[in-house]
Amino acid sequence: MLAINYLQTPKYLVQYPNPTKIIFMQAVIETGSKQYIVSVGQTLEVELLHSDKNKIEFKPLLIIDGDNVKVGKPVIESAIVKADINPDIVKGEKLKILHYKPKKRQSTKTGHRQKYSQITITDIKA
Repeated sequence: MLAINYLQTPKYLVQYPNPTKIIFMQAVIETGSKQYIVSVGQTLEVELLHSDKNKIEFKPLLIIDGDNVKVGKPVIESAIVKADINPDIVKGEKLKILHYKPKKRQSTKTGHRQKYSQITITDIKA
C-alpha cells in the first residue's frame, strides 16, 4: 500500500482531488437578438456592430463558474463581459433567392450577403 505524505505533496494536489479538471468561467451574452455561450479568449462572429470604439461591454444573462451558477433576471447587473471588436467586416455566404410565378412567365432573382463583426472575449467579471 502506498502512503501519501501530505507535507511533501504539492498544494494543488491536496486542495483539488482531480488536478486534471480545468474550470473555465463561461457566460451567456445577447447581441443582435441572439444568445451566445462565451469564455475568455474565444473569437466569434456576431451581427454587424456599429461602434466607433474597438471595445464593447455586454451584460451577461448567465454566468457559470465551476459549480457556481448566477442567473440574471433578465441580466446580472454586477457582472460584465468585455470584448475587443475586430475592425474588419466579415461577409457571410451568398444567398440566392428566386421568386417564380407560374403561368405568368415572371421570375425574379435576387441575392443577399449578411455582414458580421468579429469579436474576441477578453474578460468576464462576475
